[in-house]
Amino acid sequence: MKIGLGACAVLLLGVRLALAQSDPTSAANAYVDAPHDWQMWFPAAGSPMQAHIDWLMQYVLWIMAGVVGFVGILMGYAMYRFRASRNPRPGHVTHNTLIEVTWIVVPTLLLAVIIIPSINLIYYEADDSNPYMTVTVTGHQWYWEYNYNAVPGLDYTSYMIPDNELKPGQLRRLSVDHPLVLPIGKKIRFNITSSDVLHGFYLPSLGVQRYAIPGTIVTSWTEIPKAGTYYGECNQICGEGHDAMPIEIKAVPMADYLAWVKVAQADYTENTVPASPLSSPLPRNQFADAAPGAASPR
Repeated sequence: MKIGLGACAVLLLGVRLALAQSDPTSAANAYVDAPHDWQMWFPAAGSPMQAHIDWLMQYVLWIMAGVVGFVGILMGYAMYRFRASRNPRPGHVTHNTLIEVTWIVVPTLLLAVIIIPSINLIYYEADDSNPYMTVTVTGHQWYWEYNYNAVPGLDYTSYMIPDNELKPGQLRRLSVDHPLVLPIGKKIRFNITSSDVLHGFYLPSLGVQRYAIPGTIVTSWTEIPKAGTYYGECNQICGEGHDAMPIEIKAVPMADYLAWVKVAQADYTENTVPASPLSSPLPRNQFADAAPGAASPR
């Protein structure tokens, strides 16, 4: 039996729709912003905040390059012009008003052109007002917990997938069992804390870098304009499982996010508000903490 091209197209579309319905985060798989070998710069900016940081970094580097180049040329000229063979009897100059004014005014102007955009960026990063939603992020030894404050009962843990359980398309030491799923185009505020020791909630492609401190809530925010998968890490040395605390974010369109919320409420919370965060459905890896009251693994 032959199938026409139109029928094939409809069939493929149906398959895609079925896959999208079964996995509301599938739209994030089309773009992956992950580190790669021999990377020499920041990852591609995945948020306006990181774009601002990237711009300021390049801006300051060009100023530094100009200063280093000018000082190098000046030193080379001085060594050539005032070398001993040309000046067997060195001169004695103690004051030069023009030079003294210049080396005060020029560095002051350079600091001004650096500090003004730097302060603007600091205020921009600190403005976490009027978010669309807030996610409380808690660091544990050694996994992350995400609590969607506006979604009753949506409080779950995120563990790194062990190397021997990786599936095609998953990244070693970066992929997790339960990613943090966020809607694109919306301002998201993070309330960041820790249950035990210092951790670091670090998302280089999104411009987020905050400490997770026990007993303290530190805020940050992001806004992701493009659907995709973004990665981060705990960048504070928090114990033997420090390298087992990756952060995986799936940014999807609003309709997909709302569909995911329904799936997550059913799968993670079973329509009840748990007294404590739910554990990963995968077997806990060797870095997971023991049950309350039990001895720590050795």
